[in-house]
Amino acid sequence: MKRFLTLLVLIAVAGGWYISQNYDFDRDGFDRFTLTRRAVQVKSTAQANGAETTGPSTVTPVSSAASATSALPVQRDGNSIRIASFNIQVFGTSKARKTHVMEILAEIIRRFDVVAIQEIRAKDQNLLPDFVQQINATGHHYEYVIGPRIGRSVSKEQYAFIFDAASIEVDRAGVYTVTDPDDRLHREPLVAWFRVRGPPTSEAFTFKLINIHTDPDETTTELDALDDVYEAVQRDGANEDDVILLGDLNVDDRHLGQLGRLPGIAWMISGVPTNTRGTKLYDNMVYKPRSTTEFTGRAGVFDVMREFNLTREQSLEVSDHLPIWAEFSIREGGPTSPLASRKGDTVK
Repeated sequence: MKRFLTLLVLIAVAGGWYISQNYDFDRDGFDRFTLTRRAVQVKSTAQANGAETTGPSTVTPVSSAASATSALPVQRDGNSIRIASFNIQVFGTSKARKTHVMEILAEIIRRFDVVAIQEIRAKDQNLLPDFVQQINATGHHYEYVIGPRIGRSVSKEQYAFIFDAASIEVDRAGVYTVTDPDDRLHREPLVAWFRVRGPPTSEAFTFKLINIHTDPDETTTELDALDDVYEAVQRDGANEDDVILLGDLNVDDRHLGQLGRLPGIAWMISGVPTNTRGTKLYDNMVYKPRSTTEFTGRAGVFDVMREFNLTREQSLEVSDHLPIWAEFSIREGGPTSPLASRKGDTVK
């Protein structure tokens, strides 16, 4: 009898462990959004040519001693990292065939530690691993996470994060797509959890990024939903206070709707165009300064035309959006600084 009871206890414990590892529960009772992982591909460049790793049950958290990046020497300039966001405008096979464009895109990514990518349109799932391989051709160690193909229309898109594994690591179990049961979002955001490499674990800057591309015809509805998304990610059980929503919002900083009215919310880009034609501010990073004191106050728009000596037409071949970026301390609770979006800042 005792053996039978012991067996039952072991089965119950094992079952509980399996469920906790493979399923998320709506512990905070969100009315409109739930947080689940679905069809999220998580790959390093080494995995791109081998078995595909998908889903939360097979990914490795950053705390694992077996992390593929743990053997890499830490490489960064100074005591800060740069996070960027870039809508690469119909990023698919047609653009990938333009060698000169792909070379510029690869060089842009190399300027940053983490880049949130929007508007990946390729059905061919080799696009991103091939692109990351090109980025790494100069001796870098970038990796990526990519979400599922989503969208209401026939033209589906994917979100991705490309990050320098020599300076940043990702919690591969903490990558998920926000589900939207009321269908208020055209393309549900992709969320990923990162940590800076180098400082002791207890001191390293950790942060969550929410990657979003709103529909230009539905910005009012979507921005009035993104405040709920932001708060849901804040309370997703990870106890991460540094949450940054970034991407192509298709509105300027004066029209952020309910997202812009969240208590304590702020944005990093203001008063400067983010489209290649220099006429509109579409892209931004939204955060809470009181929590994310690691922000150094330096943020801006990467001027592709000036940096690569391109004509307007050549720049538009790359994208009709410009990358936006912001700088952060590598240590948790880094130096505080007033919000500063500097029109003249450039990334060298």
